[in-house]
Amino acid sequence: MMRVHTRVERLPLRAPFRISRGVKTHAEVVLAELGDGSFTGLGECVPYARYGETPASVSAQLEAAAMRLAAGEPARVVAASMPAGAARNALDCALWDLEARRDGRSVAESLGRHLPQTLTTAVTISLAEPEAMRDAAAAAADAPLLKVKLDADRPAERLLAVAEAAPDARLIVDPNESWTLAVLQAMAGPISRLRVAVVEQPLPAGEDAVLAGLTYPAPICADESVHTAADVEQAARRYQMVNVKLDKAGGLTEALAMADRARALGLGVMAGCMVSSSLAIAPALFVGGVADLVDLDGPWWLREDRPGGCRLQGGMLLSPQPGFWGEPGSRP
Repeated sequence: MMRVHTRVERLPLRAPFRISRGVKTHAEVVLAELGDGSFTGLGECVPYARYGETPASVSAQLEAAAMRLAAGEPARVVAASMPAGAARNALDCALWDLEARRDGRSVAESLGRHLPQTLTTAVTISLAEPEAMRDAAAAAADAPLLKVKLDADRPAERLLAVAEAAPDARLIVDPNESWTLAVLQAMAGPISRLRVAVVEQPLPAGEDAVLAGLTYPAPICADESVHTAADVEQAARRYQMVNVKLDKAGGLTEALAMADRARALGLGVMAGCMVSSSLAIAPALFVGGVADLVDLDGPWWLREDRPGGCRLQGGMLLSPQPGFWGEPGSRP
């Protein structure tokens, strides 16, 4: 009989993390521990208020799933019936981890997919005054890819400050839905002159139909506008890339389906994450392995990550120690 135990953890950040819709000093995560009496699998998710989630609501979803598992329903059936989102992500990832430890086959072997040992990841420059963003970019200037958080207040000044401090880095511009079409158009000039790889979700989800047919100097990537594989076809009419996050998709299973669907429709893929520990990032490495751009620096923001987790060195993300997640054997 499968059993699920959940707990909420508040992981302190090493510095405030600010985007257009607010600032955080802790990462609030929900940990799911799935056990069958002999083996245990772990999954971590990040409830996101933007999608109507709280630690309490996600915990309640997992507790409801636990009751179904205790009644004998197969875990895969329970997970598949849950709505996409953070709770399903935690359960899905815990199940993949449990199966690997129980069956003696790694997740990579079960999926028939390569698990990269290193990935070039974006390092995020949090929204701040231009001078502070310049300093943060200078400190991360050895990273080949920077994600620049912006809003509608002086976006060109902030972006230029980052670009001047890290002239060799490619840039992901991320306004987190805070721009209007007028701001997006006004930013076309500065963006065309800088090393911008992509502009991520400039307009609010639900107000992005105007992007269909828009000519722009950089590709535009959907984030809040696309959650699962079912959303990708509409996104393909408005965007050139989609950001695949396990917390949106509801786990590794759906995230890979989403990435595959995007590829089939000719879209680029970004592997993204919330601010989280390496336990949430380890399964996302499989998405990173098929992505054009990788933004998996969530643990970098933590004051202290989980033992044995990922390491970030000069914009290179190094995979966790053997046994950390999704592999047979004990954890490091």
